[in-house]
Amino acid sequence: MTDNTNTQYEVPTWNQIYAMLFCQGKKIQAHDYKPDIIVGIARGGIVPARILSDLIETKDFTTIQIEHYQGIKQTKEQPLLKQCLNMLLTDKEVLLVDDVSDRGTSLQLAKNHLKQNEAKEIKIATLYAKPTSTIIPDYYEKQTSNWIVFPWDIKETIRKIIEKHQDKSAIEKEITKLVKAGMPKQLTKEILGNMQ
Repeated sequence: MTDNTNTQYEVPTWNQIYAMLFCQGKKIQAHDYKPDIIVGIARGGIVPARILSDLIETKDFTTIQIEHYQGIKQTKEQPLLKQCLNMLLTDKEVLLVDDVSDRGTSLQLAKNHLKQNEAKEIKIATLYAKPTSTIIPDYYEKQTSNWIVFPWDIKETIRKIIEKHQDKSAIEKEITKLVKAGMPKQLTKEILGNMQ
């Protein structure tokens, strides 16, 4: 278990994420890489994968589900493949998409799973890469050590902060850091009010 008291946050907006994915789509196309199918890792990779499928015009799209995080900066010992691929990828070029390459273990598990399903070539795309990751994605837009709070996991992050900290002042301190990092103050207040 990791101590979260020194956690620094990064809170990208929807517009920033779309701009990052637009830039990534251009990079993928500039490398003349045209995947036959995009595989998004549920849950965090579903939204970026869907947007990339539109931007690089790859219509075949599917998902797998991997569970690894238990809380902020807290992971299970090993990632767990909860939903397998429902098809063979024989001779297909695959773009594997997630929101972040943190430790790299989830991406490695996913890549191995795709290889077992006979993928011809697998390239990895993420929005962010952590410097500690064992896998460097083929395409990523930003490197950070901060805990990233995506628009699709704001409430989950707030819930995990509340679960982690019993002390009200510690919760307020973390929430203040979130707002300072860019989380909309009014939205944060409404989510907190809805959770009590």
